[in-house]
Amino acid sequence: MQDLTQIIRTIPDFPEPGILFRDITPILHDPIYLKAAVDKMADMLKGIDFDYIAGPESRGFIFGVPLAYNLAKGFIPIRKEGKLPCDTLKKSYSLEYGTATIEMHADAITKGSKVVIADDLLATGGTSKAIVELIEEAGGEVVSMIFLIELISLKARDLFEGYSVHSALRY
Repeated sequence: MQDLTQIIRTIPDFPEPGILFRDITPILHDPIYLKAAVDKMADMLKGIDFDYIAGPESRGFIFGVPLAYNLAKGFIPIRKEGKLPCDTLKKSYSLEYGTATIEMHADAITKGSKVVIADDLLATGGTSKAIVELIEEAGGEVVSMIFLIELISLKARDLFEGYSVHSALRY
């Protein structure tokens, strides 16, 4: 297993002063590390019964689609408002400076579907919380949430008491 922490770049003061940005693009660039990251996330799903992986654009797509492919599951794209062509379900949530809205196709989940949320980063948890609410309002059950990286000092995990939350790397 490759040590993924060796290749992740830490960029100080991005996107604003005081922030340490964890840059995963070197993982995406290197096929050995990319495979190691996807495999590590797939390992977190061993023994979990589920139907779909849901991932937010754009980096949730990067990890969610290969996971769905490798595990023979469907993938549900969670997109920014206005990007999906059919009837959608929407969920707005707060950002540091404003709000955002995510959508998924209204027919993406049937009642009782078991869903895993996959993304690259768990930071403040706002996007992930909105995804959980969107899936549950559609009649789905979130059975696990997996992330490549978790920023533990932001304590987003506290938002998900009662949910199965896993991260490959914790900073």
